[in-house]
Parts: sequence; structure tokens; C-alpha cells
Amino acid sequence: MYSNGETSIQALADGIGASLATVRRDLQILEQQGVVERSHGGARISSGVDTEVAFEVRENQHLREKRAIAAAAYDLLTPNSAVFLDAGTTVLQLAHLLRVNPIPLTVVTNGLVVAQRLMNVPKLRVSLIGGQLRNENASLVGPAAELALDRLWLDQLFLGAGAIGDDHKIYSLDSAEASINEHMIGRAASTIVLADASKFGRRSTFLVAELTSRMHVISDSSLADKEQSGLRKAGINLTTVESKGTEVNVKASAS
Repeated sequence: MYSNGETSIQALADGIGASLATVRRDLQILEQQGVVERSHGGARISSGVDTEVAFEVRENQHLREKRAIAAAAYDLLTPNSAVFLDAGTTVLQLAHLLRVNPIPLTVVTNGLVVAQRLMNVPKLRVSLIGGQLRNENASLVGPAAELALDRLWLDQLFLGAGAIGDDHKIYSLDSAEASINEHMIGRAASTIVLADASKFGRRSTFLVAELTSRMHVISDSSLADKEQSGLRKAGINLTTVESKGTEVNVKASAS
């Protein structure tokens, strides 16, 4: 149920070897706790539960929005500069664009999938930093990865976000991920945060950093007006984009 969306009660019973009555009773308890959402004949993990969905699943969630955000981020790239691409799934869409339309760049990443997407792409010099493999995000984290970052200086960081709270702070579900993301911000002249609207108004366990006026946030146009207004009042440069089919429209850009 966790990685496959909604699952039938019968499938759950078969999977754990329990009776239908037992599964229904347990699901009722979990629903009361806010862990699952029940439907006729099935259940799924609640959208409000603070758990990390598998990378392969997240890669395809809000895909149209992620592609539109990535297209706006691509326009911010400067030829012959040094950029860091983190391991987020929205940043991965930026890597897709670079593969199709390469420009001369030095690219550093801690994302295994990002590095794979950029293999053998002309005009790109790609470096993958070392560290401990974090399976949930196909990323490299930990002291070795942070030490490698401390020896670098980047023109731009393109950073995904697991959650952005009403306090205008970026959060992560994992302490190691939060720590290396904080290091990335400290080693880049500018930070561009790529986050679709579903990431806002939420908090996770570990603080990454507070959004500041030296950051640029790119989101989609379904971001609530309240969120947009709050970011702009805080002096944060915000761009929202709308995707219609394959067309991408920049809807707003302000600081």
C-alpha cells in the first residue's frame, strides 16, 4: 500500500495472512489515527502522513508541474558556470532538459540518477561527490559528502525540497539529507529552490535552512495565494509557472 497507492482490503489480507475482519478493524484504527485513508473496498496511506515515498514513485508525482518548474530553472543557467544539482526529483527534470539541450557547464551532484542522466552528454563536465548511499533518495550523504562539498564553490545550486513550512523554512525527513542540503546552500553563490505547490504548508522533522532574499523559489501556479503573498512579503524572489500540455508559461516573478 505504501509504494503502490490504493490497495484492496482483500490484497492486504492475503499479503499478511489475516482475516478480512481483522484487516478492516486495523484499518479503522489507523484511519482514526490519520495514518490511512479508506475508500470502498480499499485503503491508502494518508496524504498527510510524514513518510517518505520511494524515489521511483515520487519521480512521477506532479510530473507536469515538475517539468514546467524545470523549464523555468533551465532558463536561469549561465553557460560556462559551475552548478550543483541535488538529488531531488524536480531537479532530475532539469537534468533531463540538459541532456536534450546541453550547454557548457560544470555540473556537480550527489544524485546517482542525476549523474546517470548526464552521462556522455556533450558540453557537460559532470562530477559525482562520494559519500554514504541513501537508498530512499538515490543520493550520497554523510561526512565524506560534506567534506567534498567544503572543497567546492558553485555559482548556482538547484535544490529540491521535501517540505516548506509556513515559517518559510525548508525541511527534510532525513537528518543526513538535511545536513548535506544545508552544506550545499553554504557553498553556492545563489540557490534556486525547485518545489511544486504540494511541498508548501508542510513541515518535516529536520530543518534544512530558512528561505532568504538571496534565494530564488520556482513553483507552479497552483501555489496558494496566501503562500505566494507570504513569500514575497518576506523578500523572497518567487517565480510561478503554469504548464498547459507541453507549453510552459511563466505566470509571475517578483521579489
